[in-house]
Amino acid sequence: MISLKNVSLIRNGTPILTSLNWDVVKGEHWVLFGLNGAGKTAILNLLNGYHFPTQGQAIVFGKEFGKVDIREYIRRKIGLVSSSLQERFYKTDNAYEIVLSGAFTSIGLYETPNDDMREKAISLLETLGSIKYANRQYATLSQGERQRILIARALMNEPELLILDEPTNGLDFMAREHLLEMVDQIASQPSGPTLLYVTHHVEEILPVFRKTLLLKDGEVFSSGETVEMISEKTLSAFFNIEVDVHWHYGRPFLTKREKAIPRS
Repeated sequence: MISLKNVSLIRNGTPILTSLNWDVVKGEHWVLFGLNGAGKTAILNLLNGYHFPTQGQAIVFGKEFGKVDIREYIRRKIGLVSSSLQERFYKTDNAYEIVLSGAFTSIGLYETPNDDMREKAISLLETLGSIKYANRQYATLSQGERQRILIARALMNEPELLILDEPTNGLDFMAREHLLEMVDQIASQPSGPTLLYVTHHVEEILPVFRKTLLLKDGEVFSSGETVEMISEKTLSAFFNIEVDVHWHYGRPFLTKREKAIPRS
């Protein structure tokens, strides 16, 4: 599904990504984990064809960048949910209209949806627990409600890859957990999309995400099985401090290891 080989990206003379190698197989749900400024957004822009590699080879859905129409063969197959996208929608559009716009991959609804599109939008709103505010204006929705609407919109075209870019930003504990339950539900569907979950919070890593890529300073620090990547040994080296990882109900929780206080 994704094959990046020795990919580097330079913007305005500044290296953003360096010698990136990463393969994602269909049905493998991945976490892209890194601190702010690690290059996570740059990878997402690259996968969506907004940036092209300065060096190396990028192949998505079997299509090599530079040899195909990105919008036709790649971008239409990706569902993207991100905070930057959230700010682009019209505040006066209602939730139902925003979900429907996903059928046309447009910001705003400029074309007339057919009956099948309308039925699908209603079905997604019901499935994601959002039907009760379908007629409310986007401006009146809470952060959690907006994220649910954007996920429903992203699913309208039945994408092969669903990218969730730090979807719990700005959510309180309960809203975050409700959203993660929904993500788990989507990831557990046999015919659902492959998920790429971008975060810098390890406690959001659900058991369905069996693969993790650790990104640091624009380079792959390590990648592989989540239980190996989100371990005390790997993360202590990644953060360059000693950390403890505790697993509860299949999810990791991270704490900085405190130095022992010598007894007097």
